[in-house]
Amino acid sequence: MLSQPPQNPSGHQNSSSPHSRDNAFQAVWRNPYVRVPIFLLLIYLTYRFFGLVSHVFVLALIAYIVAYLAHPLLNWLVRHRVPRGLGVLVVVLLILSMVGLASTLLVTIVTQFYDLVQKLPGLTANFLTWFDTLARKYTALRSVDVQLQALTENGAQTLQKYLLPYLQKYQSALVGGIFGIASSIAEGFATLILAIYMMLDYDKIGLTLIRMFPRPWQPFVLDLSSNVSRAVGGYLKGQLVIAAFVGVFVGVGLALSGIPSAPAIGFLAGLFNIVPYLGVVIAITPALLLAATTKAVVLKLILVVVVFVAANQIEGHLLSPLVLGRTTDLHPVTVVLAILSGLALFGIVGALVAVPITALAKLLLQEYYYPSRVYTDGP
Repeated sequence: MLSQPPQNPSGHQNSSSPHSRDNAFQAVWRNPYVRVPIFLLLIYLTYRFFGLVSHVFVLALIAYIVAYLAHPLLNWLVRHRVPRGLGVLVVVLLILSMVGLASTLLVTIVTQFYDLVQKLPGLTANFLTWFDTLARKYTALRSVDVQLQALTENGAQTLQKYLLPYLQKYQSALVGGIFGIASSIAEGFATLILAIYMMLDYDKIGLTLIRMFPRPWQPFVLDLSSNVSRAVGGYLKGQLVIAAFVGVFVGVGLALSGIPSAPAIGFLAGLFNIVPYLGVVIAITPALLLAATTKAVVLKLILVVVVFVAANQIEGHLLSPLVLGRTTDLHPVTVVLAILSGLALFGIVGALVAVPITALAKLLLQEYYYPSRVYTDGP
């Protein structure tokens, strides 16, 4: 039989016990005038802390995205009896190869633009001479010929005057080394090291993140992370596949059409096509300008337009519904509006994250809001 707790002479329980002090603290904590200022202070301190280390947080996020995208490949290698460490080495070699290729192609693009701007006055004069001859044969084109003469009279010289020094400056910097800035090299190296550790211990990192939440919340957090992985992760993987296809298609198509620097233009189209449709829009301009430097200019310009229209149609009507349909299930109008909104709010970064955020918002509505009593019965 358990003994009774000691009592004071009056027969009452000692009011100064630790249990009573805990109750007093809990009573104070229940007061909203105490909790609200403390929570506001914690939110403010967290905001200030992340403001100070936001750059580090971005690098860690990039490393985690690399590890996340490489995780299926590493699992496939492990299933085929390749040690995970060796698989990580293969991924790192692939990343370094892509960075080296990107650097080389970027130098090629800038060099080609530099040469093109130097030739613009002569190209413009040749084009105007050709169009003037055509206008003499067809009187309906004479008014257009006059407008073209007025429009391009000083346009090429002005572009050469302001753009040529800018390109000359950055051409020398790029030829000297795309990663010539020491801080960029250090950040890239640190991000790569973080990605290697995350790839090696990917499952442990996920378990550690889950353990940061209280036990009652962990099932919900697991379910939420699964939905985020399905929407955001599925979008990223699918869009990388689409971007790779667009880059190869544009590069091969322009090469077969005889356009200079076709691989560089294809790489540019694939790189920017991580944002849907943006790669085609951005890469068509240098492709048209480079086509203007070749013989049979009209035919080459038509071929460039055909290649980019074909790439856009295949992406919009075949690849996007096939690859992204199961993960995002977004209407093309919704995709375009999301990209424009993200671009207006946060620039190119906003355009990059707009579609996965929209896809995640739609998935959260379907999984949590529509089945809830708030939606079915009203607030």
